[in-house]
Amino acid sequence: MTVGSNSARSRWLLLLFSLPAKSASQRVEIWRKLQRYGMLPLRSGGYVLPNSPVNQERMEWLATAIRAYRGQASVVEVHGFDDLPAEKLKASFQEARTRDYQKLLLEAKKLASARPAGKPAGRMNRIRRRLQELQDIDFFGNPLRAKVEGVLSEAEEGAKVRTVKKGKQKPSQYANRQWITRPRPGIDRVSSAWLIRRFIDAKARFVFASDPNAHPTAVPFDMFCAQGFGHRGEDCTFETLCKEFSIRDQRVKRIAEIIHDADLGDEKFGRAEGSGLDKVLHGWAKQDLPDDELLHRGIDLIEGLYDSLG
Repeated sequence: MTVGSNSARSRWLLLLFSLPAKSASQRVEIWRKLQRYGMLPLRSGGYVLPNSPVNQERMEWLATAIRAYRGQASVVEVHGFDDLPAEKLKASFQEARTRDYQKLLLEAKKLASARPAGKPAGRMNRIRRRLQELQDIDFFGNPLRAKVEGVLSEAEEGAKVRTVKKGKQKPSQYANRQWITRPRPGIDRVSSAWLIRRFIDAKARFVFASDPNAHPTAVPFDMFCAQGFGHRGEDCTFETLCKEFSIRDQRVKRIAEIIHDADLGDEKFGRAEGSGLDKVLHGWAKQDLPDDELLHRGIDLIEGLYDSLG
């Protein structure tokens, strides 16, 4: 093993630790976190991860927890292992993720083959959350990831009940329009504005008013009125727009789940990421920024989220 130095970034992080023999419950807790973070156990002892800021932070926090349980822990930067070439280490990580993805793929296939009534949202959401967890520790891009994503999307499409087909909208009917929404836009409105400009009306212009009649030719969205596009059933405005304009982009689907949970707070999809975005928007609103500046910043924020999911 070659220990890292400050002169060059080491390729690997190694966690070495020990816990008191009587700490059974603490051992279980630490073991679960090792699994959650995707750490690879070495036969010679210790657990290894690729070196990255996120992985280093996770290891450091875990080492702190171990010391709090009166154990000993060290996080070491390592350039390489004499008896374990980098390619072999990568292959071991890939094998671990392959096993995880294969289990999830089997569940997703069962769900996709079930009748619509046998596709409860809770089961889908649990598989989707597990997929997100695996993506976070899929350090070397396992090819099974895309396959699971595809099967799960197929299952989700099959579970949708389309009761009204004639209501589908065509983006060409909404080109170069003015769109109106309520003042002080929050997460559902800024994300909907991003969706409109990116997928529906590239030249959309946005105005703000509490009464849609203030701009009678504008298209209302997320307003307290029957016209335009807003919350429908259990859907937030972003989801309504996605369905009305048949937007099937996979990254947009994931953003829809994030926005839904942040806006409605029902934890339907188990997506916690939106709460952070929502807090940022609230923080900007407290700075007394104009509505159009709030919207502009929010659109940039969602665009960054979209790029990060690629």
